[in-house]
Amino acid sequence: MSNVVVLDNGGGLIKAGQGGERDPAVVIPNCLYRPLTSKKFLHPTTTTEEDLTSAAIRRPIDRGYLINPDLQRDIWSHLFNSLLHVSPSSSSLLLTEPLFSLPSIQRSTDELIFEDFGFNSLFVADSPSLVHLYESSRRPDSLLSEAQCSLVVDCGFSFTHVAPVFQNCTLNYGVKRIDLGGKALTNYLKELVSYRSINVMDETFLMDDVKEKLCFVSLDVETDLQIARKQGKDNLFRCTYVLPDGVTHKKGYVEDPEAAQRHLRASPSAAMEPNKEAYQLETIAKTEERKRVDLTKNEFDLMNERFLVPEMIFQPADLGMNEAGLAECIVRAVNACHPYLRPVLYQSIILTGGSTLFPRFAERLQKDLRPLVPHEYQVKITTQNDPILDVWRGGSLLVSSPNFESTCVTKAEYEEHGSARCRRRYFH
Repeated sequence: MSNVVVLDNGGGLIKAGQGGERDPAVVIPNCLYRPLTSKKFLHPTTTTEEDLTSAAIRRPIDRGYLINPDLQRDIWSHLFNSLLHVSPSSSSLLLTEPLFSLPSIQRSTDELIFEDFGFNSLFVADSPSLVHLYESSRRPDSLLSEAQCSLVVDCGFSFTHVAPVFQNCTLNYGVKRIDLGGKALTNYLKELVSYRSINVMDETFLMDDVKEKLCFVSLDVETDLQIARKQGKDNLFRCTYVLPDGVTHKKGYVEDPEAAQRHLRASPSAAMEPNKEAYQLETIAKTEERKRVDLTKNEFDLMNERFLVPEMIFQPADLGMNEAGLAECIVRAVNACHPYLRPVLYQSIILTGGSTLFPRFAERLQKDLRPLVPHEYQVKITTQNDPILDVWRGGSLLVSSPNFESTCVTKAEYEEHGSARCRRRYFH
């Protein structure tokens, strides 16, 4: 089918491009922003070089669901006309939508697509099925491809879904959700840094960059907390992030990237070896550090915040949230499926979403999951090369299938039958 636009409309990023291509043509934040130097909200571009310090942000999607259709229309209009240069009236659209989207939100989305933009036809897909499709095509000899069954763990911007997929259809009765995603992690990091160093509650873009560059998943939280209490070079986690000054550099950066990666190269046993000299100087070092506190400094240090922030996904109860951790969520999702599917699901776990990019994420999940799984089952976790873009790539692959056109809802069908009846064709 020619001239199909594939649109992965995430809460954090929009990935868009022509169907059949390898990568999306445009990846931009799904928001409008207003820098301090501007009086109006601006559209993000693929090469934004402005100073985004304390920029105000407006998002059309909150907690994964569309809450501001007018704002989404404005963003899509800029996307289609200025970035993709496509004519909606002569194009079809493949759109990704969150699982369990409300009927009222589905109607608003259909109105945007057919009535405001006038697309020829529409196909709505969910992220887990597209990830499964892409992984099956990428590894045709794997168990995942042969059994046509997988368990997709999608750690997105708004929340985390664990979704079993069978024959390219998401099994809705087995889907489990954790109300934690990349946005919640960034907000938690903001609170920690604001309480311990300087106020960064308005620095959304900046703290996103800090999280992506410096945070990692701990394999042993108690041991790492002891290491984080050490002084000087014995503290493998201490690193400095330099804030933008608006003159010489408009974006923040890590002062010593090599030192920030020391924890990945050092063994835990070596890091915990007692250092008598450091222990004797600990009191002096703390006193000197208090004397050197400068509230006007243009940088801040991170220590245990680097692994306590991603820890929320594995232990949300530590923050008082009545939520299961990721490993327990996976077990519940698998147990909701037929017993014949369970061994295959445990061997076909796929990680996708931006939050799975934290170093050691897969290793920690394997460590937490293995004691919860029956010993006769194997556990195999697959990480994607690019978990942010692979949902879009699955959509691009689906567009290339010969029967895609017959599964789409046309504008004429929408006008005749309405949104609710047309939605039944998508099987979710």
